[in-house]
Amino acid sequence: MLDIAIIWDWIAFAVRWLHVITAMAWIGSSFYFVALDLGLKKAPDLPKGAHGEEWQVHGGGFYHIRKFLVAPENMPEHLVWFKWESYSTWLSGAALLMVVYWVGGELYLIDPAKADLALWQGILISAGSLTIGWLVYDRLCKSKLGESPTLLMLLLFALLVAMGYGYNEIFTGRATMLHLGAFTATIMTANVFFIIIPNQKIVVADLKAGRTPDAKYGKIAKLRSTHNNYLTLPVVFLMLSNHYPLAFASEYNWLIAALVFLMGVTIRHYFNTKHTGAPAPTWTWLATAILFVAIIQLSMAPLQQDTWEASDARPLTQTEQVFANAEGIDDVMNIIPGRCGMCHAREPFYEGIHWAPKGLHLETKADVVRAAKQIYLQAGVTNAMPPANVSFMEEDERKKIIEWYKNARGQLSFGMAATH
Repeated sequence: MLDIAIIWDWIAFAVRWLHVITAMAWIGSSFYFVALDLGLKKAPDLPKGAHGEEWQVHGGGFYHIRKFLVAPENMPEHLVWFKWESYSTWLSGAALLMVVYWVGGELYLIDPAKADLALWQGILISAGSLTIGWLVYDRLCKSKLGESPTLLMLLLFALLVAMGYGYNEIFTGRATMLHLGAFTATIMTANVFFIIIPNQKIVVADLKAGRTPDAKYGKIAKLRSTHNNYLTLPVVFLMLSNHYPLAFASEYNWLIAALVFLMGVTIRHYFNTKHTGAPAPTWTWLATAILFVAIIQLSMAPLQQDTWEASDARPLTQTEQVFANAEGIDDVMNIIPGRCGMCHAREPFYEGIHWAPKGLHLETKADVVRAAKQIYLQAGVTNAMPPANVSFMEEDERKKIIEWYKNARGQLSFGMAATH
């Protein structure tokens, strides 16, 4: 018999794996070309229209690379387009967002203490905000602000801070940071899909038609590519943040995200300047360290978390009610708080654990039924939890967890069949 929970978890794992692989490919190629572009050297034998060249060695071979500011006089027979890394990263990320934060929205997306929203409303805001963000950003870039890159970057920063604050007024801390990362990544991929690649295709079409390409298309693409370069590191931080409650569960998580965006600027400015051959701006490391210390200070504010009373007072969904009343729930409540509560508590008492891992609490009945799938997979089907079995969970206890979960799933399946 197929176990949907296990299959679904493997699907999530596969999509996450794909997302990480494609993201590495995109970031790697992005950083490579930025470093290459900034490190180009002039040479007396450069062909007409060439801006600079670079000799590189890798894997035992030598590579001779030249850059044309607009385009070469003749169209090359073979042209490699760097775009699928970006598209694949966004598509796999969007799929992962749906799997984790839409399907699991009642646990990970909506925070009833912040906004009284139905799951479908949260999903609508989740999807709509990504589109709206790109439209606002694109309009700013196409306005006269496009001629003032520094001012444009400041406005982009303000937009990102405003979105972080807005997300935190509606979503859970984890969803806030993740959505801000997705919001930023959407801008980056849309830059590639709607601006950079189409502009390059216009230049290619002009070459094939024997026309002289307009340099403005390269200038526009360069502006968007620069934005992508400075946004890369913050996006990686935001995507990893859901593993660290100190980042996402702080009431100042949106401010932490804002400072991370500034850290991305200082770090990339150092490397971008260094790649040009100019003296490296070492002050950026001090600025980065100061920003990081400020982030640590913000994270020390009280974490956003349910109280016992708030957890019990929040209504359970119909699915959660089935788990709360399923055969075996009493056994599970005699197991989970005792075996897992030393860490997954509002005030953990296990040495070295100051906040519940991933912000997940397992103290009340409401806590347990809301995390039923995670408990089943982590402490029932596998021995992942407790780590190294430090609380000595017995095999028969794991069997009781499995039986409880399957009893509830069986009731849900029977209910669905009965309605049809």
